[in-house]
Amino acid sequence: MAELRRLVEEFRPELERLGVLEERVDEMWKYHDKVTWHGKIEYTYNQRKEDPFNTGHKSKSTSNGYIFRFEPKAEVNNHWTVNARIDAEGDMKDNSSTEFNLVRAWAEGDYDKFNVKVGKFEFCPAAEAGLIWDTEISGAELIFGSKWKFTATGGRLSSDQVQGGSNGIKAGDLYDDYNDDLADPATVVGLRVDYDRGEKGLFGGAAWYHIKDDDLAWSRRQFLNKVDNGTIDATDNGALKRGMKRYNKADIWTVNLGYRFNDLLTLSGGYAHNTKADFEKNSWQAELNYGTYDDASEKGQWSVWTGYRKFGTNVTLAGTVDDDAMLGTRGWVIGAAWAPFQNIGVIAKYFNGKYITDVDGSHGKAEKLFGRVEFFF
Repeated sequence: MAELRRLVEEFRPELERLGVLEERVDEMWKYHDKVTWHGKIEYTYNQRKEDPFNTGHKSKSTSNGYIFRFEPKAEVNNHWTVNARIDAEGDMKDNSSTEFNLVRAWAEGDYDKFNVKVGKFEFCPAAEAGLIWDTEISGAELIFGSKWKFTATGGRLSSDQVQGGSNGIKAGDLYDDYNDDLADPATVVGLRVDYDRGEKGLFGGAAWYHIKDDDLAWSRRQFLNKVDNGTIDATDNGALKRGMKRYNKADIWTVNLGYRFNDLLTLSGGYAHNTKADFEKNSWQAELNYGTYDDASEKGQWSVWTGYRKFGTNVTLAGTVDDDAMLGTRGWVIGAAWAPFQNIGVIAKYFNGKYITDVDGSHGKAEKLFGRVEFFF
Protein backbone atom coordinates (compact mmCIF):
# COMPACT_ATOMS: atom_id res chain seq x y z
CA MET A 1 0.00 0.00 0.00
CA ALA A 2 2.87 2.37 0.68
CA GLU A 3 4.24 1.71 -2.80
CA LEU A 4 0.78 2.23 -4.32
CA ARG A 5 0.45 5.53 -2.50
CA ARG A 6 3.85 6.63 -3.84
CA LEU A 7 2.83 5.76 -7.40
CA VAL A 8 -0.42 7.66 -7.05
CA GLU A 9 1.48 10.77 -5.99
CA GLU A 10 4.01 10.32 -8.80
CA PHE A 11 1.33 10.02 -11.50
CA ARG A 12 -1.29 12.33 -9.97
CA PRO A 13 -1.41 14.72 -12.99
CA GLU A 14 -2.01 11.84 -15.39
CA LEU A 15 -4.67 10.32 -13.12
CA GLU A 16 -6.47 13.64 -12.88
CA ARG A 17 -6.46 14.02 -16.67
CA LEU A 18 -7.95 10.52 -16.92
CA GLY A 19 -10.72 11.55 -14.57
CA VAL A 20 -9.45 9.69 -11.51
CA LEU A 21 -10.20 12.46 -9.05
CA GLU A 22 -8.43 12.98 -5.76
CA GLU A 23 -11.65 12.25 -3.87
CA ARG A 24 -11.82 8.78 -5.39
CA VAL A 25 -8.20 8.06 -4.50
CA ASP A 26 -8.71 9.27 -0.94
CA GLU A 27 -11.83 7.12 -0.69
CA MET A 28 -9.74 4.07 -1.58
CA TRP A 29 -7.33 4.71 1.32
CA LYS A 30 -10.22 4.69 3.77
CA TYR A 31 -11.01 1.07 3.01
CA HIS A 32 -7.62 -0.57 2.65
CA ASP A 33 -6.46 -2.73 5.53
CA LYS A 34 -4.08 -0.67 7.63
CA VAL A 35 -2.82 -3.70 9.56
CA THR A 36 -0.72 -6.36 7.81
CA TRP A 37 0.25 -9.66 9.42
CA HIS A 38 3.33 -11.72 8.69
CA GLY A 39 4.99 -14.48 10.63
CA LYS A 40 6.47 -17.94 10.58
CA ILE A 41 6.66 -21.30 12.27
CA GLU A 42 10.19 -22.60 12.71
CA TYR A 43 11.48 -25.90 14.06
CA THR A 44 15.06 -25.95 15.34
CA TYR A 45 17.32 -28.85 16.31
CA ASN A 46 20.49 -28.23 18.31
CA GLN A 47 23.13 -30.73 19.34
CA ARG A 48 26.00 -29.47 21.49
CA LYS A 49 29.14 -31.32 22.60
CA GLU A 50 31.11 -29.31 25.16
CA ASP A 51 34.22 -29.72 27.30
CA PRO A 52 35.05 -26.16 28.49
CA PHE A 53 37.48 -27.28 31.21
CA ASN A 54 39.36 -29.86 29.11
CA THR A 55 38.36 -32.90 31.13
CA GLY A 56 38.71 -35.16 28.10
CA HIS A 57 34.99 -35.88 28.00
CA LYS A 58 32.45 -33.84 26.03
CA SER A 59 29.04 -33.47 27.58
CA LYS A 60 26.29 -33.89 24.99
CA SER A 61 22.99 -32.04 25.00
CA THR A 62 20.20 -31.75 22.44
CA SER A 63 17.13 -29.59 22.04
CA ASN A 64 14.09 -29.83 19.77
CA GLY A 65 12.07 -26.65 19.83
CA TYR A 66 9.72 -24.60 17.72
CA ILE A 67 8.48 -21.02 17.59
CA PHE A 68 5.14 -19.73 16.32
CA ARG A 69 5.60 -16.03 15.50
CA PHE A 70 3.27 -13.18 14.54
CA GLU A 71 4.63 -9.88 13.24
CA PRO A 72 1.82 -7.30 12.85
CA LYS A 73 2.46 -3.89 11.27
CA ALA A 74 -0.04 -1.02 11.23
CA GLU A 75 0.12 2.21 9.26
CA VAL A 76 -0.30 5.41 11.28
CA ASN A 77 0.25 7.90 8.46
CA ASN A 78 2.46 8.37 5.39
CA HIS A 79 5.65 8.15 7.48
CA TRP A 80 4.87 6.31 10.71
CA THR A 81 4.02 2.70 11.51
CA VAL A 82 3.60 0.70 14.71
CA ASN A 83 5.11 -2.78 14.81
CA ALA A 84 5.29 -5.81 17.07
CA ARG A 85 6.57 -9.34 17.37
CA ILE A 86 4.62 -11.95 19.33
CA ASP A 87 6.12 -15.39 19.99
CA ALA A 88 4.99 -18.67 21.49
CA GLU A 89 7.57 -21.41 22.03
CA GLY A 90 7.34 -25.15 22.37
CA ASP A 91 9.55 -28.10 23.29
CA MET A 92 9.15 -31.24 21.20
CA LYS A 93 10.81 -33.41 23.86
CA ASP A 94 8.16 -33.03 26.53
CA ASN A 95 5.29 -31.68 24.40
CA SER A 96 5.26 -28.41 26.35
CA SER A 97 4.52 -24.92 25.09
CA THR A 98 4.31 -21.36 26.34
CA GLU A 99 1.67 -18.71 25.98
CA PHE A 100 2.18 -15.92 23.45
CA ASN A 101 4.56 -13.22 24.69
CA LEU A 102 5.15 -9.72 23.39
CA VAL A 103 8.81 -9.78 22.32
CA ARG A 104 8.97 -6.43 20.53
CA ALA A 105 6.73 -3.37 20.21
CA TRP A 106 7.86 -0.11 18.63
CA ALA A 107 6.85 2.90 16.58
CA GLU A 108 8.91 3.70 13.50
CA GLY A 109 9.13 6.86 11.46
CA ASP A 110 10.59 6.52 7.96
CA TYR A 111 11.49 9.65 5.99
CA ASP A 112 13.68 10.21 2.93
CA LYS A 113 17.09 9.85 4.61
CA PHE A 114 15.99 9.64 8.22
CA ASN A 115 14.62 6.76 10.28
CA VAL A 116 13.63 6.72 13.95
CA LYS A 117 12.51 3.86 16.22
CA VAL A 118 11.03 4.20 19.70
CA GLY A 119 10.01 1.31 21.95
CA LYS A 120 11.37 -2.22 22.21
CA PHE A 121 12.91 -3.21 18.89
CA GLU A 122 15.50 -5.49 17.33
CA PHE A 123 19.10 -4.71 18.28
CA CYS A 124 21.21 -6.53 15.69
CA PRO A 125 23.18 -4.21 13.37
CA ALA A 126 23.22 -5.94 9.97
CA ALA A 127 26.85 -5.11 9.21
CA GLU A 128 28.06 -6.74 12.45
CA ALA A 129 26.27 -10.02 11.65
CA GLY A 130 25.56 -10.82 15.30
CA LEU A 131 29.14 -10.39 16.50
CA ILE A 132 28.08 -8.25 19.50
CA TRP A 133 24.29 -7.93 19.52
CA ASP A 134 21.39 -10.12 18.45
CA THR A 135 18.67 -9.23 20.91
CA GLU A 136 16.02 -6.60 21.73
CA ILE A 137 16.60 -3.19 23.29
CA SER A 138 14.09 -0.85 24.95
CA GLY A 139 14.89 2.71 23.96
CA ALA A 140 15.35 4.74 20.79
CA GLU A 141 17.39 4.61 17.60
CA LEU A 142 18.10 7.31 15.00
CA ILE A 143 19.49 6.56 11.52
CA PHE A 144 20.48 9.21 8.98
CA GLY A 145 21.89 8.83 5.46
CA SER A 146 21.76 6.57 2.40
CA LYS A 147 25.11 5.15 1.21
CA TRP A 148 26.73 6.60 4.32
CA LYS A 149 24.56 5.92 7.35
CA PHE A 150 25.02 7.28 10.86
CA THR A 151 23.23 5.48 13.71
CA ALA A 152 22.74 6.42 17.36
CA THR A 153 21.17 3.87 19.72
CA GLY A 154 20.38 4.11 23.41
CA GLY A 155 18.35 2.05 25.84
CA ARG A 156 18.16 -0.84 28.28
CA LEU A 157 18.68 -4.59 27.98
CA SER A 158 17.16 -7.12 30.36
CA SER A 159 19.31 -8.24 33.27
CA ASP A 160 20.15 -11.66 31.79
CA GLN A 161 21.51 -10.27 28.50
CA VAL A 162 24.79 -8.65 29.56
CA GLN A 163 27.08 -10.72 31.78
CA GLY A 164 30.81 -11.16 31.37
CA GLY A 165 32.58 -14.42 32.11
CA SER A 166 34.98 -17.02 30.77
CA ASN A 167 34.73 -20.08 28.51
CA GLY A 168 31.12 -19.27 27.75
CA ILE A 169 30.12 -19.31 31.42
CA LYS A 170 28.60 -15.99 32.46
CA ALA A 171 29.95 -14.89 35.82
CA GLY A 172 26.72 -13.16 36.73
CA ASP A 173 24.96 -16.52 36.72
CA LEU A 174 27.32 -17.69 39.48
CA TYR A 175 27.07 -14.69 41.79
CA ASP A 176 23.56 -13.25 41.41
CA ASP A 177 22.46 -15.25 44.44
CA TYR A 178 24.66 -13.11 46.73
CA ASN A 179 22.85 -9.86 46.03
CA ASP A 180 19.49 -9.23 44.41
CA ASP A 181 20.79 -5.84 43.22
CA LEU A 182 22.81 -7.67 40.56
CA ALA A 183 19.62 -8.50 38.68
CA ASP A 184 19.60 -5.05 37.10
CA PRO A 185 19.08 -4.07 33.46
CA ALA A 186 22.07 -3.00 31.38
CA THR A 187 22.31 0.54 30.00
CA VAL A 188 23.66 0.69 26.43
CA VAL A 189 24.69 3.66 24.28
CA GLY A 190 25.98 3.06 20.76
CA LEU A 191 27.22 5.10 17.79
CA ARG A 192 27.68 3.56 14.32
CA VAL A 193 28.80 4.68 10.88
CA ASP A 194 28.28 2.43 7.85
CA TYR A 195 29.08 2.61 4.14
CA ASP A 196 27.44 0.46 1.48
CA ARG A 197 27.70 0.99 -2.27
CA GLY A 198 24.75 -1.27 -2.99
CA GLU A 199 24.41 -4.55 -4.86
CA LYS A 200 28.09 -4.82 -5.82
CA GLY A 201 31.32 -3.52 -4.32
CA LEU A 202 32.75 -2.51 -0.99
CA PHE A 203 30.86 -2.12 2.28
CA GLY A 204 31.94 -1.62 5.87
CA GLY A 205 31.57 0.32 9.08
CA ALA A 206 32.68 1.02 12.63
CA ALA A 207 30.95 1.42 15.97
CA TRP A 208 31.42 2.21 19.65
CA TYR A 209 29.24 0.88 22.47
CA HIS A 210 29.29 1.88 26.12
CA ILE A 211 27.61 -0.56 28.52
CA LYS A 212 26.95 -0.23 32.24
CA ASP A 213 25.81 -3.26 34.25
CA ASP A 214 26.87 -4.51 37.69
CA ASP A 215 27.10 -8.07 36.35
CA LEU A 216 30.12 -7.03 34.26
CA ALA A 217 32.16 -6.51 37.43
CA TRP A 218 32.19 -10.24 38.11
CA SER A 219 34.14 -10.84 34.91
CA ARG A 220 37.02 -8.60 35.99
CA ARG A 221 39.93 -10.77 37.11
CA GLN A 222 41.16 -8.37 39.77
CA PHE A 223 37.80 -8.16 41.52
CA LEU A 224 37.15 -11.88 41.21
CA ASN A 225 40.54 -12.64 42.73
CA LYS A 226 39.69 -10.45 45.71
CA VAL A 227 36.56 -12.51 46.26
CA ASP A 228 38.36 -15.81 45.70
CA ASN A 229 41.22 -15.11 48.13
CA GLY A 230 38.92 -13.89 50.87
CA THR A 231 39.88 -10.19 50.99
CA ILE A 232 36.26 -9.39 50.08
CA ASP A 233 33.40 -11.24 51.69
CA ALA A 234 31.02 -12.23 48.89
CA THR A 235 28.13 -11.73 51.31
CA ASP A 236 29.23 -8.18 52.27
CA ASN A 237 26.89 -5.94 50.30
CA GLY A 238 28.95 -2.81 50.93
CA ALA A 239 32.15 -4.34 49.57
CA LEU A 240 30.27 -5.76 46.62
CA LYS A 241 28.78 -2.41 45.68
CA ARG A 242 32.16 -0.66 45.89
CA GLY A 243 33.66 -3.28 43.59
CA MET A 244 30.72 -3.06 41.22
CA LYS A 245 31.05 0.70 40.88
CA ARG A 246 34.66 0.35 39.79
CA TYR A 247 34.29 -2.52 37.31
CA ASN A 248 30.71 -2.38 36.06
CA LYS A 249 31.37 -0.85 32.63
CA ALA A 250 32.41 -1.94 29.18
CA ASP A 251 33.57 0.01 26.12
CA ILE A 252 33.45 -2.03 22.91
CA TRP A 253 34.86 -0.86 19.57
CA THR A 254 34.00 -2.68 16.35
CA VAL A 255 35.06 -2.55 12.70
CA ASN A 256 33.67 -4.55 9.79
CA LEU A 257 34.53 -4.81 6.10
CA GLY A 258 33.18 -6.76 3.15
CA TYR A 259 33.03 -7.00 -0.63
CA ARG A 260 30.27 -8.19 -2.96
CA PHE A 261 31.93 -9.64 -6.04
CA ASN A 262 28.61 -10.26 -7.81
CA ASP A 263 25.02 -11.27 -7.05
CA LEU A 264 26.20 -14.59 -5.61
CA LEU A 265 29.60 -14.18 -3.92
CA THR A 266 30.26 -12.10 -0.78
CA LEU A 267 33.27 -11.97 1.53
CA SER A 268 32.78 -10.26 4.90
CA GLY A 269 34.38 -9.98 8.31
CA GLY A 270 34.35 -8.06 11.57
CA TYR A 271 36.41 -7.43 14.71
CA ALA A 272 35.43 -6.18 18.18
CA HIS A 273 37.47 -5.27 21.28
CA ASN A 274 36.39 -4.47 24.84
CA THR A 275 38.89 -1.99 26.25
CA LYS A 276 37.75 -2.58 29.85
CA ALA A 277 37.98 -6.38 29.88
CA ASP A 278 40.98 -8.31 31.19
CA PHE A 279 40.46 -11.56 29.27
CA GLU A 280 38.31 -12.92 26.44
CA LYS A 281 38.26 -9.29 25.34
CA ASN A 282 38.33 -9.82 21.54
CA SER A 283 35.82 -11.26 19.09
CA TRP A 284 36.11 -11.62 15.34
CA GLN A 285 34.66 -13.50 12.43
CA ALA A 286 35.14 -13.92 8.68
CA GLU A 287 32.75 -15.56 6.23
CA LEU A 288 32.59 -16.42 2.53
CA ASN A 289 29.02 -16.78 1.27
CA TYR A 290 27.91 -18.06 -2.14
CA GLY A 291 24.25 -18.10 -3.12
CA THR A 292 20.98 -16.18 -3.08
CA TYR A 293 19.00 -17.49 -0.08
CA ASP A 294 16.90 -14.76 1.54
CA ASP A 295 14.05 -15.96 3.77
CA ALA A 296 12.84 -18.41 1.10
CA SER A 297 10.88 -15.68 -0.68
CA GLU A 298 11.33 -17.56 -3.98
CA LYS A 299 11.42 -21.27 -4.69
CA GLY A 300 14.92 -22.58 -5.40
CA GLN A 301 16.89 -19.99 -3.43
CA TRP A 302 20.06 -21.48 -1.96
CA SER A 303 23.32 -20.51 -0.27
CA VAL A 304 26.44 -22.18 1.08
CA TRP A 305 29.04 -20.60 3.33
CA THR A 306 32.14 -21.22 5.40
CA GLY A 307 33.94 -19.10 7.94
CA TYR A 308 35.79 -18.75 11.21
CA ARG A 309 34.41 -17.25 14.43
CA LYS A 310 35.81 -16.25 17.81
CA PHE A 311 33.23 -15.18 20.40
CA GLY A 312 34.95 -13.76 23.49
CA THR A 313 32.62 -13.93 26.49
CA ASN A 314 33.36 -10.34 27.53
CA VAL A 315 32.78 -8.91 24.03
CA THR A 316 29.99 -10.93 22.42
CA LEU A 317 27.66 -9.92 25.22
CA ALA A 318 24.36 -10.76 23.50
CA GLY A 319 25.35 -11.94 20.02
CA THR A 320 24.31 -14.78 17.73
CA VAL A 321 25.60 -17.69 19.80
CA ASP A 322 22.76 -20.19 19.38
CA ASP A 323 23.29 -21.09 15.70
CA ASP A 324 26.84 -22.36 15.14
CA ALA A 325 29.80 -21.06 17.20
CA MET A 326 29.11 -20.89 20.94
CA LEU A 327 29.96 -18.19 23.45
CA GLY A 328 33.57 -18.41 24.64
CA THR A 329 34.72 -20.53 21.69
CA ARG A 330 36.66 -20.18 18.44
CA GLY A 331 36.66 -22.38 15.37
CA TRP A 332 35.38 -23.15 11.87
CA VAL A 333 31.79 -23.08 10.68
CA ILE A 334 30.09 -24.34 7.52
CA GLY A 335 26.47 -23.99 6.51
CA ALA A 336 23.88 -24.29 3.76
CA ALA A 337 20.35 -23.04 3.14
CA TRP A 338 17.75 -24.03 0.52
CA ALA A 339 14.17 -23.14 -0.35
CA PRO A 340 12.55 -26.31 -1.81
CA PHE A 341 9.29 -24.36 -2.13
CA GLN A 342 8.34 -20.71 -1.91
CA ASN A 343 8.23 -19.52 1.72
CA ILE A 344 9.71 -22.79 3.03
CA GLY A 345 13.37 -22.84 4.04
CA VAL A 346 15.80 -25.51 5.25
CA ILE A 347 19.03 -24.49 7.04
CA ALA A 348 21.94 -26.59 8.33
CA LYS A 349 25.08 -25.44 10.18
CA TYR A 350 28.09 -27.15 11.78
CA PHE A 351 30.76 -25.78 14.13
CA ASN A 352 33.98 -27.39 15.33
CA GLY A 353 36.41 -25.57 17.58
CA LYS A 354 37.93 -24.99 20.99
CA TYR A 355 37.26 -22.86 24.05
CA ILE A 356 39.21 -19.60 24.17
CA THR A 357 40.44 -19.69 27.76
CA ASP A 358 42.95 -22.43 28.41
CA VAL A 359 42.82 -24.72 31.43
CA ASP A 360 46.19 -26.04 32.66
CA GLY A 361 47.85 -25.07 29.38
CA SER A 362 45.30 -26.56 26.96
CA HIS A 363 41.90 -25.69 25.57
CA GLY A 364 38.65 -27.58 25.88
CA LYS A 365 36.83 -28.65 22.72
CA ALA A 366 33.39 -27.72 21.41
CA GLU A 367 31.19 -29.02 18.59
CA LYS A 368 27.72 -28.08 17.44
CA LEU A 369 25.14 -29.24 14.88
CA PHE A 370 22.24 -26.94 13.99
CA GLY A 371 19.23 -27.62 11.79
CA ARG A 372 16.12 -25.56 11.07
CA VAL A 373 12.98 -25.76 8.94
CA GLU A 374 10.95 -22.55 8.65
CA PHE A 375 7.56 -21.79 7.13
CA PHE A 376 6.82 -18.14 6.34
CA PHE A 377 3.37 -16.65 5.92
